[in-house]
Amino acid sequence: MIATIALRELRSMFLSPLAWTVLAVAQLVLSWIFFTQIDVFFSIQEELATMPNAPGVTDLVVAPVIEIASIMLLMVSPLLTMRLISEERRNGTLGLLLSAPISITEIVLGKFFGIILFYILFVAMIALMPLSLLIGTDLDLGKLAAGILGLFLLLSAFAAAGLFLSSLTANPVIAAISTFGLLLLLWILDSSAGGESGNVFTYLAITTHITPMIRGIINSVDLAYFGLFIVTFLLLTIRQMDAERLQQ
Repeated sequence: MIATIALRELRSMFLSPLAWTVLAVAQLVLSWIFFTQIDVFFSIQEELATMPNAPGVTDLVVAPVIEIASIMLLMVSPLLTMRLISEERRNGTLGLLLSAPISITEIVLGKFFGIILFYILFVAMIALMPLSLLIGTDLDLGKLAAGILGLFLLLSAFAAAGLFLSSLTANPVIAAISTFGLLLLLWILDSSAGGESGNVFTYLAITTHITPMIRGIINSVDLAYFGLFIVTFLLLTIRQMDAERLQQ
């Protein structure tokens, strides 16, 4: 049943022009940044040849593209998640969904994996750009894999947070604005730490955990952060939906 709900959610996304527009615009912008970074790399290639331990094409081309993609998706993700549950409530179909002989967990996970399937396609399209460089140069595939993994975990966290906030309102616009506000707060939270690496704000900040992965460093602390983030918001969504089912 989870797979059925997920595929239904993915299909409904592509019936809307929003998903196609997001894919097209994001790919256009990231492609332009990708080719710009290649030009920059070629312009400083002679200087890099004289530097000891000089950064390679993975550091100077691939990492900036993934970093900018993460910032772009911070703004785009609320638009994709805002309708997951709030639109069901606004259209009056949420009551039918809650009265169906399926568990709340299946409903929530089905909607979550529906948006995750879209994000997998999104990340795959982004990954094709740096992989095309294998035709003419060597890439650090380990750093590339770490960056792609970090981007996927980041999007999964965005999806979990957006799903929860979408379950709190019948207005998709309110869901989108509140999701963006929460994600932006977590993005800039590190600036409140005052440079103290052990500060609680530093650990809660998303940038603290995504930046090392973009640079090719996979740490168990960062994996645990994203895992706990996703599970926490999914559990909050399940609890919210369960309470709503009991009220009917």
